[in-house]
Amino acid sequence: MAELLVEARGLHAYYGASHILHGVDFAVHRGEALGLMGRNGMGKTTLLKTLLGLVGARAGSVRVKGEDMTGAPTHRLARRGIAYVPEGRGIFPNLSVRENLVMAARAGEGGRREWTFERVLATFPRLAERLGHGGAQLSGGEQQMLTIGRALMTNPELLILDEATEGLAPKIAREIWHIVRAVGESGIATVIVDKNFAAVNAITDRNLILVKGEVVFEGPAAELRARPEVHQRYLGV
Repeated sequence: MAELLVEARGLHAYYGASHILHGVDFAVHRGEALGLMGRNGMGKTTLLKTLLGLVGARAGSVRVKGEDMTGAPTHRLARRGIAYVPEGRGIFPNLSVRENLVMAARAGEGGRREWTFERVLATFPRLAERLGHGGAQLSGGEQQMLTIGRALMTNPELLILDEATEGLAPKIAREIWHIVRAVGESGIATVIVDKNFAAVNAITDRNLILVKGEVVFEGPAAELRARPEVHQRYLGV
């Protein structure tokens, strides 16, 4: 089994008095593609934010490459090789495409610089055509490409994508899925949240389903494909 990059045990998290996560166990291995699934409001984004220190864990632990990082500030987790593409993208609208990318550039742990400015532009040729455009001038699909490209400029070992294709036209969404698959094939581990469960399952190694802040399914993507009743029970509309 590949090295554990991130491991959480018994996570409980709250928003005010609302108990959102109920003892969640979660793990991502080096190079693995993991789908985090569930209907709206089931705790997926809260889980990601708790892993990243954006939401405080009331109980449980988070370890990154074996080091206890429970309650650590988010920038420390980023320095350990975790990149986050949030729902809503979060680009800097007043900066150009070039500036959005260059400002994020840094070596990964051990001085790795596999994802250079040139490699990102080769992966996202649409961005190469718009280097001087401001973030606010880009289409939704281009903004998502920019956000992913900016994350890759940090040379991460784990890329977390929350609502990877939210609001995008089908053609652009297919382009994003192609890019996400290529990122995974480059050796970067990925955690993917998206409403298109079939598209997620097509590129993941393993999936985890949350219902009301509890894990109700965890297993290989092939198992989920072979058990349509699980999909219908927990993910069907």
